[in-house]
Amino acid sequence: MRENVSCGIIHRLLQDILFIYGFFLNFLYHPKAPTAVPLVESASLPVQSSDTFFSNVAKVKSTALCLHRPLARVWTVVLLLGTCLLYCARVAMPICAVSLAEKFSWSKKESGMVLGSFFWGYCFTQVFGGYVSDRVGGEKVLLLSAAAWGSLTAFTPILAHICSQPIFSMTLSRFLMGLLQGVHYPSLASLCSQKVVESERGFLMSTVSSGSYLGTLVIGGAGSLMLELYGWESVFYISGILAVLWAYCMWKCMLKGQGPIITLESLGSGGSQSKLSKRHWLRLLKQPAVCAVIITHLCSASTFFTLLSWLPTFFRDTFPDSKGWIFNVIPWLVAIPSSLFSGCLSDHLISQGYDTTSVRKLMQFFSMGVCSVFTLLLCGQTTFPWAVAFVSSTMGLATFSHSGVSVNVQDLAPSCAGALFGELNQTWVIFIGLNRLFLHLSAFLWQAS
Repeated sequence: MRENVSCGIIHRLLQDILFIYGFFLNFLYHPKAPTAVPLVESASLPVQSSDTFFSNVAKVKSTALCLHRPLARVWTVVLLLGTCLLYCARVAMPICAVSLAEKFSWSKKESGMVLGSFFWGYCFTQVFGGYVSDRVGGEKVLLLSAAAWGSLTAFTPILAHICSQPIFSMTLSRFLMGLLQGVHYPSLASLCSQKVVESERGFLMSTVSSGSYLGTLVIGGAGSLMLELYGWESVFYISGILAVLWAYCMWKCMLKGQGPIITLESLGSGGSQSKLSKRHWLRLLKQPAVCAVIITHLCSASTFFTLLSWLPTFFRDTFPDSKGWIFNVIPWLVAIPSSLFSGCLSDHLISQGYDTTSVRKLMQFFSMGVCSVFTLLLCGQTTFPWAVAFVSSTMGLATFSHSGVSVNVQDLAPSCAGALFGELNQTWVIFIGLNRLFLHLSAFLWQAS
């Protein structure tokens, strides 16, 4: 027990180091006036410093029309529901993992292989999905991907039964799920940057991102009930069918049934300027502000998901008699209103005339700086109610990044925000994958010795 507590303390301290490192880097390297960066740069622009670069390339304005506020609110609700269903489909496999392992006689290693294959597929389509969204529109990519991963989710039980090797079909299905869902958040970033004004982006992204917490709660409650009453197949059927229905309603009501959805001409437009585009990306990724955003997002996202995966172990080891539903539900219930509040607060401050850069930094200060304080408080001797309060505060404050670094990409480069956000997501997903690989390797070497 003492060894577990000591490892937990070291774990939390390492998380705080990552939090604080990303937090200070975000403050040190940041352009004074976040402005638009075109997808293809002008050949006449000289090499300049970070601030001059971001201010001069803004001469090329985006021609996309912003959504009117009533329509933007409708889109916010639609995208919130889509993100909720995204996580319902994503979490369906972890909820049914035990039942699948019992039915098909999987070992823990095989179950881990099925579940882990999602993240390897997830990292491959981040940049590609953002790039296509910047070219043809994020709403179209969201529609196609939702129809695809929704259909795949609904057909997952059929694949498991018709294949002679269920472990192979489930691993492949989970990998394809990662590929198809990997375009979701880059497409959201592209859609938001092209269609939503700067003073309303925080609320939209925070509200839509809270759908991930809502979806986790919904599938955790309803999915567990369906699993018990109707079997594991029902969880996949319902999640997949609802996602396909959402995609159809979005196509029929929001896009007015327009087609064809994506053409080769739209993807190939600007092909003659590919050399300029490559040179632009090299210069863009070398900017200190962009590097700071990438590392800040890596620190924020990786520590959040590491904390998320570590929480059950922490409470089980520290408070063995505690009820699981308390620490599995309460932090998420805190995270949803906290995310909505951060979006409202950031947009209100910007609409009141406060500098956009300062507002984004303030949100990131709460997400990383204040959040790390509550994580450190878990290192001391504490009671179960206080531990739940500290964890809930940590999870709630971490959602402020939806109005900070997550929207910062759209401020810096709205014309290529999808691809740049995909780069951010791809970086932390690879980091998490390598981290898990290192932990498994360390455990193997420890057992071998």
